[in-house]
Amino acid sequence: MLSVKGLCAGYGALTILKGINLEIGRGEVVGLVGANGAGKTTLVRTLAGLLPARAGEICLGGEDITRIPPHRRSGFGLAVVLENRNLFGELTVRENLVLAERAGRGRSPVFSLDRIADLFPAVGEKLNVRCDLLSGGQQQQVAIGRALLQQPDIVVMDEPSTGLAPKVVKDILDVLGRLRADGMSIILVEQNIAIASSATSRAYVMATGSVAHEIPEGHWPCFMADEKLVSAYLGHHQGAAHQ
Repeated sequence: MLSVKGLCAGYGALTILKGINLEIGRGEVVGLVGANGAGKTTLVRTLAGLLPARAGEICLGGEDITRIPPHRRSGFGLAVVLENRNLFGELTVRENLVLAERAGRGRSPVFSLDRIADLFPAVGEKLNVRCDLLSGGQQQQVAIGRALLQQPDIVVMDEPSTGLAPKVVKDILDVLGRLRADGMSIILVEQNIAIASSATSRAYVMATGSVAHEIPEGHWPCFMADEKLVSAYLGHHQGAAHQ
C-alpha cells in the first residue's frame, strides 16, 4: 500500500528526516509516535508533498509519488489531515466538504456527505455554519470528513487528539475503528501513547528524525510496560500513561 524508503527532508540547511523507512499494508492502522521534535510533523508534510523530499522515495499502490505535487496526491489515494486542520474558516461546513468531494472525483466514490454526517453527527448538524464558528472538536471532525471525501486508500492524521475534550477524542477513535473495519489504511501520528496504543495495531517510534524503534503487532503491552523504553523515546510524562 504505502512504502517509504530512505526518505530525507528538511528546512534550509537543516536536515530533519534522516532516511525514514515505513511500510503500511492495506487495512492497517499504524501508529507513528515520538516526542516533540522527533520529526513526526516534518514526515507528515513530506508525505503530503508540502515539503520536498531530498532523497528517498514514497510509493503508494506501486506508484512513485515522491515528486507529485500536493494537490495531485489525492488522485493516487492519499489524504492528509494536518495538525492545524487547514479549513477554510469563512466557508460553511458544507462548502468545505463539497470542495473536498470535488478533489476526489475520478476515484470510485465510497464516502458521501450523508456518510460523513453518519460518522460525525455533529458535522451533519452544522452543515450551514461557518467553520470558524465551530469548536475545536467539530473542526477536527470536519477536517477528517474532508479527507475521507477525497476517496482515499490511506489517510494520514497528524495529532488528531491535540487540545480536544476526552469525549471528542473517544468519538474520533470510534470512527477510526469503523474505518478500519471497512478496510481503510490509516497512519495515526500521536504523541499521546495511551491513544496510540488503543487505536493502532503496531507502531513506528521516531527520535531525532529517524525510526528508532518498531512496535510489532501485539507488542504494545510490552512496550507500555517498559518505562525506561517509553521514557527514552517519549519523555518521562508518558511513563504513567498505561497506569
